[in-house]
Amino acid sequence: MQEGIQVSNLNIYYGDFLAVENVNVGIEPRSITALIGPSGCGKSTFLRSLNRMHEVIPGAYSKGSVIIDGEDIYAEGVDPVRVREHVGMVFQRPNPFPTMSIADNVLAGLKLNNRKISKSDAEQVVEESLRGANLWDEVKDRLDRPGSSLSGGQQQRLCIARAIAVKPNVLLMDEPCSALDPISTLAIEDLMQELQKDYTIVIVTHNMQQAARVSNKTGFFNIEGTGKPGHLVEYDDTEKMFSNPSKKETEDYVSGRFG
Repeated sequence: MQEGIQVSNLNIYYGDFLAVENVNVGIEPRSITALIGPSGCGKSTFLRSLNRMHEVIPGAYSKGSVIIDGEDIYAEGVDPVRVREHVGMVFQRPNPFPTMSIADNVLAGLKLNNRKISKSDAEQVVEESLRGANLWDEVKDRLDRPGSSLSGGQQQRLCIARAIAVKPNVLLMDEPCSALDPISTLAIEDLMQELQKDYTIVIVTHNMQQAARVSNKTGFFNIEGTGKPGHLVEYDDTEKMFSNPSKKETEDYVSGRFG
């Protein structure tokens, strides 16, 4: 049963520096949400707070609550590693483990979580995950080749296969197409819309057309100046955000007047 993501009064810090201020937003289950805004306004920091990845940076922490499928991931005693099993992440640059085979790349998340898995189950997970990432037909005859032998677009789909192999409920994508050519970008966008049937997806993108094409809802982040915290200016249906936003700030950004 997916209940989506409910963020309340979230403040994200790097040491004493408040990086993102007071975010309140509800993200519906099995939807695609795009986060847009100029560089340095906290989009990626906010995205990483949704699976506690930002805490990997020394001194980084958050205050507030992020409830995912009914559980506050910042509640006392919650293990961040367990959170990341439920909330997968795909990064800007494809990052398959270069010395691992394609199959082992898919299974890497399961092995990191110390899950024991039989050979036949492993083969099934590899096939299901690669099919889920629309990559199976392209690589099924070379599963023992290194992940780094694939093209950039294929490597990014391999990273998506690796993320979905652990059966998360939520997929976070931090500019997943920015290092890819237009054809690979289209393949990833098509894939996102396929995956939406099973996952809640949140993406950060600098590509406004991409946000308009793939997302149901869009959140616009901005920053008032250097050294100030980023904040969520507006969050609404994507169509409305791009055609008739409520805030002038949003309108100026989506129409290209700044950023």
